[in-house]
Amino acid sequence: MRCFVAVDVPPGVRAKVAALAGRLRQAGTRADVRWSVVDTLHVTLKFLGEVADARVPEVARAVGEVAAGHAPLALEAGGTGGFPSASRPRVVYVGIRGQVDALAHLAAAVDGALEALGFPGERRAFRAHLTVGRVRSPRGGEGLAAALRAAAEETAGTWTADEVLLYRSRLHPKGAVHEVVGRFALAGCGPREP
Repeated sequence: MRCFVAVDVPPGVRAKVAALAGRLRQAGTRADVRWSVVDTLHVTLKFLGEVADARVPEVARAVGEVAAGHAPLALEAGGTGGFPSASRPRVVYVGIRGQVDALAHLAAAVDGALEALGFPGERRAFRAHLTVGRVRSPRGGEGLAAALRAAAEETAGTWTADEVLLYRSRLHPKGAVHEVVGRFALAGCGPREP
């Protein structure tokens, strides 16, 4: 199964991010973008790719141990941008603010624990974000780039992240469907059922 580790975004913040993404879509109507489904928004800490079913319990144990050693995080969704740049994005995102250094430390700890199990370590620097769209071609990109610049300081809500989730991702023609395989409380949040 395809798996990844993430911090979830609560429904109220998802709705505000969806409204912000909707304004980007309207401003960049000529842009060739596949917009994300709001229900799937999350902050990816580690993408694992294919994981054999038999290995899922050891992955879950490792993620749970890391989560237990980290405190809940105060996060804010806000600001827009693009990777590799806002002027020529391939990925359109809403940024994450707040305790991003602690979030990056959590992502590095998850990466290290899973690298010890044989999963390739991440070579790129961690950049906390919510992917709201993927650009398919540069057509109509000027309007989208202008909209990204205009919304660079907007805020889309705050929340406290109190758990890390292990997801299974199933690819479908209309987009990926994500299923929670395990929930792991960040320190002081108590046990969670999978």
